[in-house]
Amino acid sequence: MRKNNWACFLLILAGVVIGGVIGNLFPDSWLNYGQTFGLSQPLVLDFGILCLTFGLTIKITIASIIGIAIGILIYRFI
Repeated sequence: MRKNNWACFLLILAGVVIGGVIGNLFPDSWLNYGQTFGLSQPLVLDFGILCLTFGLTIKITIASIIGIAIGILIYRFI
């Protein structure tokens, strides 16, 4: 049986989200230790008629890494 790549992606994404929630539940624990990457201020393009704002920030924590690992383990056993 062929495994679906979308299922792997969704399980990893769910692991990141659940890990982020767990990290936010315990803000002073070691699970919330991590690094933030991205733009500190959004990039604004003003064309007069149209104004576009771009911004992206990614926070990688220990809890999200554990969530990714659990998502991959679940995918392997499906």
